[in-house]
Amino acid sequence: MNITDVAKRGLVLLGCGKMGSAMLQGWLADGLPASSVWVQDPYPSDWVQGSGVHVNADLPTAPAIVLIAVKPQMMAGALPVLAAMGNGETLFVSVAAGVSIATYEDILGAQTPIVRAMPNTPAAVGKGITAIVGNAPAGAAGLDASEGLLKAVGQVVRLDNEGQMDAVTGLSGSGPAYVFHMIECMAAAGEAQGLSPELSMALAKATVAGAGALAEVADETPEQLRVNVTSPNGTTQAGLEVLMDTSDGLPPLMIKTVGAAAERSRELGND
Repeated sequence: MNITDVAKRGLVLLGCGKMGSAMLQGWLADGLPASSVWVQDPYPSDWVQGSGVHVNADLPTAPAIVLIAVKPQMMAGALPVLAAMGNGETLFVSVAAGVSIATYEDILGAQTPIVRAMPNTPAAVGKGITAIVGNAPAGAAGLDASEGLLKAVGQVVRLDNEGQMDAVTGLSGSGPAYVFHMIECMAAAGEAQGLSPELSMALAKATVAGAGALAEVADETPEQLRVNVTSPNGTTQAGLEVLMDTSDGLPPLMIKTVGAAAERSRELGND
C-alpha cells in the first residue's frame, strides 16, 4: 500500500465489524493517519469511534481505495451509496464472501478497478491469510495496492482466476471455525479420559496452536511432521488409525466439510 497516496486521497471502509476493525487497526499501526480514513457502519464500536477516523461522515469524492467489508446480505443496500465513486480512479477491494466481481461491475461500472479478497478471522491477531484476484481495470497496480493493504493483517496470496475463490472461502475463509471445533472436540475427548474441563481445554488449545506454528516454520511438509511424531505401534499411530480412516475418518469428512462451504459460497454469489 502506498501510504502517501492513500493518506492524501483517503480510504473508505464500508463496514467495520470484527474483520474491518482488525484491518483498520493494522493500517493505523502501519502509519496511515486516522484522519485519512472514513468508516461507514451503522453500529460503530467504541474503539472505532475513539480511533480518530471519520465515522459516518460525508465521504471524499475520489478516495484512493474503498474497502467493502459488509456481509453479503447487506450488499444491495450498501453499494449504491458508493456508486458515484465508480469513476475509474478509485480502487474497490471487497472482502464479502460470494459476491462476484461482475456484481460489482454491474453497480459501479465495468471500468472500475475491483479486487476481490477472502481473508479469515486470524487477521484479528495479525495471523490471517487473504487470497486476492482482480479484474482487468485493477491490473497489476491494483493487486499490488490490495496486497499492501491486506498484509497489515497477515499473509496474502494471489489466485489464477476468480473461479478459485469459492474453494478458498470453503478452505481458509471458513477454516478457522473447523479448527475451533477441532479444539472443542479434542478437549471433550480429554474429559472423556478423565481430565478436568479446564486442563483438557488448555492442552487442546496449546496443542493446536503449537502444531500450527511448527507447521508454518518447519522445512518439512505437514505429512513428514506427522510421520516424525508417529512411532511404529505407538500411541500416536493408534489414534491416527482412527482419525485417518478413509471411510469415516477425517479425510472424507474434511472433503465434505470444505465442499459444503464452497457450495454455499457459490449459492451466495447467485442470490
